[in-house]
Amino acid sequence: MQTAEFVRTLDREGRLLAAAAEEAGTDAKVPTCPDWQVRDLLRHTGTVHRWAAAFVAEGHTSPRPIGDEPDLDGPELLAWYRDSHGRLVDILSDASPDLECWTFHPAPNPSPLAFWARRQAHETTVHRYDAESALGGTPTGIAAEFAVDGIDELLRGFHARPRSRVRTEEPRVLRVRASAPDAVWTVRLSAEPPVTTRDDGSGDADAELAGPAGQLYFALWNRLPVPSVTGDRSLAALWRERSAIG
Repeated sequence: MQTAEFVRTLDREGRLLAAAAEEAGTDAKVPTCPDWQVRDLLRHTGTVHRWAAAFVAEGHTSPRPIGDEPDLDGPELLAWYRDSHGRLVDILSDASPDLECWTFHPAPNPSPLAFWARRQAHETTVHRYDAESALGGTPTGIAAEFAVDGIDELLRGFHARPRSRVRTEEPRVLRVRASAPDAVWTVRLSAEPPVTTRDDGSGDADAELAGPAGQLYFALWNRLPVPSVTGDRSLAALWRERSAIG
């Protein structure tokens, strides 16, 4: 996917998030994040939007703290979130492709601008799903190509970092298999951070997590049950227990 596609997705998903939050109300519980109410979701996501926007707009080349969440609620919080989201979309849309700034994981990206557009598109999509879960019913689905990209970012980006807690005492192999479209990842687990490759899925694996790409995307972000688990189910439990991104 191209940077412009990620920015369009970010724009759409943030608008859907705000609309769902407004309909649910900031007091509503978020079933996919049991410790949160909608106000927590808006404060967190808007703060992340502003943090990301600063790297792109100001060209920071080293890490910076995310910053404090606002002490806002109700209509004022919704307006603040919409402003945070709109500002990020505008900054990414107007940024130079040659931008140099800090990024935080090794997922393949052609540029820092592409990294931030991609990361914020996925960040917002997952939290839009959270906001819609506060309404009940079935949240909006996502494009299969985008889902495959997000699975790739999660496995080969976030969980390639030293802080990943998805580890095993003895070497194990976890396969992740998406369908519609087909894509396969082999995740090699050990006492070190996972090592993930895209491949044809022909080798042996101790367990396999599988399903349609859109469902598997949200399952790997622990928003849905994994559609299908074969082999050693303890590896699926390990993923649920330790894969949260902190």
